Amino acid sequence: MGNKRYTYFLFVLCVFLLAISSSCQKDEAVNETVNTTLTTDSARIGALGMPGNYLAAMGTLKIKIKDSTYTFDASRDSIAFINVHSDTETPYFGITAINKEHTMSFGISSAGFANSNINSNVAGSQFLLSLGSDGQTQQYALSKYSGQKDFGNINIVQYNQKGLLAKGTFFTFLAMDENVNSPFYRVEGTFELYLK
Repeated sequence: MGNKRYTYFLFVLCVFLLAISSSCQKDEAVNETVNTTLTTDSARIGALGMPGNYLAAMGTLKIKIKDSTYTFDASRDSIAFINVHSDTETPYFGITAINKEHTMSFGISSAGFANSNINSNVAGSQFLLSLGSDGQTQQYALSKYSGQKDFGNINIVQYNQKGLLAKGTFFTFLAMDENVNSPFYRVEGTFELYLK
């Protein structure tokens, strides 16, 4: 049952990332003022028109894995805070990001409702990184180590207050393949995202 809910969340997350990805393809003929208005409106009403989903206008999401730190900047990259609520399924929230060049994407989620001053267990996470022109991609996904009981947590300090979308930290454990007992890495991150 839990896998079905997580699969549903990942499906919604992927659809959202594809929508963000396609929205990043800018037509040169479009007036910059129109683009600014649309970005502001989508942040105000919720990304893709769904309540509780927001596209950050400013701020950063930083991820540290191994010896490298990767940064998404909402002023140029797409970073969204997602809430998935249904009458029949467990609610989820999470953060998704894709950089402007489409060479890096990250997502992390937790069951429950987003709120200020919460510390929630990680339910899913994935990090994709393109390594160059040859099309090779590194893919990290939530560890499936058989003895593992702790998959990390998301700590939200502030949420949806006076223009601040979300601020907090997280850690999780990601592996480079989906085999049980594959080596995994502790991934740490911070986020401070604003609506305007």
